Amino acid sequence: MPENLQKQIKRYIVIFLGCLIGSLGFNLFLIPHHLLSGGISGIAIIIYYMASWPIGVQLIVYNLPILYLAYRVFGRLYAFDTLVGTVLFSIGIDATSFVGQYELVHDVMLASIFGGVLAGIGFGLIFRCNANSGGLDVVGAVVKKYYSYDMGTVIFVLNVAVVALSIALFGLEIALFTFVSIYVTAEVTNRVAAGFNREKSVVIVSPESDRIAEEIMARIVRGVTFIKGEGGFTRENKNILFVVVSLTQVSKVKFIVDELDPTAFMIVSDTSEVMGRGFTLENKFGQRLPDGTAAGASFDNNKK
Repeated sequence: MPENLQKQIKRYIVIFLGCLIGSLGFNLFLIPHHLLSGGISGIAIIIYYMASWPIGVQLIVYNLPILYLAYRVFGRLYAFDTLVGTVLFSIGIDATSFVGQYELVHDVMLASIFGGVLAGIGFGLIFRCNANSGGLDVVGAVVKKYYSYDMGTVIFVLNVAVVALSIALFGLEIALFTFVSIYVTAEVTNRVAAGFNREKSVVIVSPESDRIAEEIMARIVRGVTFIKGEGGFTRENKNILFVVVSLTQVSKVKFIVDELDPTAFMIVSDTSEVMGRGFTLENKFGQRLPDGTAAGASFDNNKK
């Protein structure tokens, strides 16, 4: 089987799993407690509570203009993925509706939190595959494309209207629990879509950059990149070190820097979705760290 075909099959399997997990979040936690979700699905749930119309069927009907928007903005492939996600999620939410009778939790707050968690995991998996389940997901993707905002955050802002509508129809308490669920969904969506393999990126400015780089590569087995810089006050040329390490290795880097140059300037920041040699690929020596992850990039410290 061609490699590209294998990747596409795996991709659609993940989309299917995302739709299934999101559907279970709705039917296990949100709907049994008469909570809402955001966006078009929230509107469909409101109609379901009032008229008992199947949620999945409503979603397919409501998403027809959204599918057209996806086609116009992102092209045929994205529109097809949107169609697949919409249909799978719509079928999933109707096909798994029977699980709501089990009512796993009786506390509304727990239901809103865990419903949001499952929905966020599901939508995050779909977003990681560059697809969506229709509705405001497409609007969020459009805004992300042109303005670079997080999709979960965009969707959360757009869902304020649904919360306001729920206040008018079902009262303040249900609206507040819905707000909690929508917030949790947005946060988990961002986490899953961005990836959980979060590392730490470290920038070090020091006259002892060569020695620090050698010690990091020798002791921690992480590749180091030299970036040419210039001091704004002294106008002196400087070698700025850039290195990406795991959370448990940050203290080791700090110890090395403090040992060789206690006055060094150092910045440590969060980094997500680290890919390439030393993280998702082995280094050229095939070495791996004790924690099972690949060792750092090769010991070549080519200055850039």
